[in-house]
Amino acid sequence: MNKRGVGRVYLRGSIYWIRYWHRGREYRESSGSDREALALKLLKQRLAQMGAPRFIGPAEERLSFEDLADMLRRDYVVNGRRSLKKIEGCLNHLRRHFGLFRGVDISADRIKAYVVERREEGAANATVNRELAALKRAFSLAVEEQRLGHAPKVSMLEEHNARQGFLDHAEFVVLRDYLPDHLKDPITFLYFSGWRVGEMRALEWREVDIRAAQVSLRAEHSKNKRPRVLPLAGELKEIIERAQNNRRLDCPRVFHHDGRPIGSFRKTWATARRRAGLGGLLVHDFRRTTVRNLVRAGVPEKVAMEITGHKTRAVFERYNIVSDADRRAAVERLEAHLQQQSHTPKIAPLVGGDRGED
Repeated sequence: MNKRGVGRVYLRGSIYWIRYWHRGREYRESSGSDREALALKLLKQRLAQMGAPRFIGPAEERLSFEDLADMLRRDYVVNGRRSLKKIEGCLNHLRRHFGLFRGVDISADRIKAYVVERREEGAANATVNRELAALKRAFSLAVEEQRLGHAPKVSMLEEHNARQGFLDHAEFVVLRDYLPDHLKDPITFLYFSGWRVGEMRALEWREVDIRAAQVSLRAEHSKNKRPRVLPLAGELKEIIERAQNNRRLDCPRVFHHDGRPIGSFRKTWATARRRAGLGGLLVHDFRRTTVRNLVRAGVPEKVAMEITGHKTRAVFERYNIVSDADRRAAVERLEAHLQQQSHTPKIAPLVGGDRGED
């Protein structure tokens, strides 16, 4: 049977198929039956759907949440992203809500219901946003691969929970004293460099140039995929020199413990910070501390960003924490400036008044 210019039914082996067009695109779909009447019914159903605000083809009907999850995983693998484990965590939460849905069934209203559910569970806005970002990326990939013609709107939440953690140098010295010997230098390296823990762990001797007194972080070990150079001076240089004295030929890593790469030190860190009276401090707070110290030492912002590996100024500024002491120092500098102005002698008036007078 032919529907000229619209669609037709035809046999393929013993099964009837339908063929139709929508906006210049051809669709072919099996009816799954050897009865022509059922194929005609399916064709009429598809033609009726074309008149709806948004046409949903057979491929879109079959796309499940797990298909979306698989596309997201594949994208992370292809692009070499190292946060695949975090994405799996996001997908686990999303699966509990959307696991039985098709892609076309995940609407903006259902996404809002998911947000409400996660908030009721006590999830922070930042956590929910990471999950929403994963879902949004999955839908974008589905549209790019033409497996969906439309992606639902995913609205992100406002985040007001940016951490403000940092520590003064005296506090760091106390904290370091409570660390075991094999962690003192790695942790001190993080404190002075502002590097991420994963970047410190991955540092190898082939990236260290003792003669030039610098360390080069390779792009594949950098979170922002950009290589960067860290000059070695003062305590940083002493750390690398001590590491060189303890270097082992069977371990390529700069920082290790008896030849084994530095692993998780969560429990050790928790004990040290508790003894130092710094209960809520995170290792990642060292990045904020380094940014703050560099800025207050007068290092140009662009140079500081190159050292710590911050790609955007917005994130750098968020890490540039202003403390009560900073604000107090600013007021004191203003007061000193005004006091200096008040003691500056004024220009004496000309003797005899206006020069135009005789």
